[in-house]
Amino acid sequence: MSVPFLTAGLAAPHGFFTRAGGVSTGRFASLNCSLSGRDDAEAVRTNRARAADALGLPADALLGLTQVHGTAVAEVAAPWPEGARPEADAMVTNRPGLLLGIVTGDCAPVLFLDADAGVAGAAHAGWRGAVAGIIEATLAAMERLGARRERIAAAIGPCIGQASYEVGPDLRDAVLARAASDARYFAPGRRPDRWQFDLAGYCLARLEAAGVARAAWIGRDTLAEEDSFFSHRRSTLSGGGPIGHQLSAIALPG
Repeated sequence: MSVPFLTAGLAAPHGFFTRAGGVSTGRFASLNCSLSGRDDAEAVRTNRARAADALGLPADALLGLTQVHGTAVAEVAAPWPEGARPEADAMVTNRPGLLLGIVTGDCAPVLFLDADAGVAGAAHAGWRGAVAGIIEATLAAMERLGARRERIAAAIGPCIGQASYEVGPDLRDAVLARAASDARYFAPGRRPDRWQFDLAGYCLARLEAAGVARAAWIGRDTLAEEDSFFSHRRSTLSGGGPIGHQLSAIALPG
């Protein structure tokens, strides 16, 4: 079965996968790629292998992290065992054939490429990580491998859209504590003391301020598109419970 994925014009094998094309069932149907949830581990491994194959790479090329909403970045020189995933929220590499994979369920996956230097990166940018600086940390790690940010192209994959993302004063206060001008990423909410946060727009602004050559959001809302994407917020609004996560991945061409 073919596994559909979205692309963003990066000059390297990459894809933002949807929830379609896998073997998981129930709440995890069907291309759940998270190894940290309650899904059957063998089903997840099959899903991840299918995703890697769709990008022309073997299953063991696909690497993952234990994501913690922080700013740590792992420099990847060789594959690691499934049970030895680093605790980090981004990866960078200058080695062809390693597939850097990020899993998300509303947070923003960001893929990076300096094609001239042969350096790629992938980051998990939830609001906490984005505010704390995971985007800038990824760019700095790429530069240590020889990239130059003025050549880096970045693409933000499917994430929760502003119309879907109602937030309270705690999140807004944390964002504005860094820069009061970031109030522009909040629209009035539907309830008192609530706002609609533009996570993709916020991440785009951080990329542009950091000086990348090109940055764009793919324009897909994970909460609004139930048939296409897993969504943590959608699950919460419907009563909670375990969910699947979609994969975003990039590799340097061999």
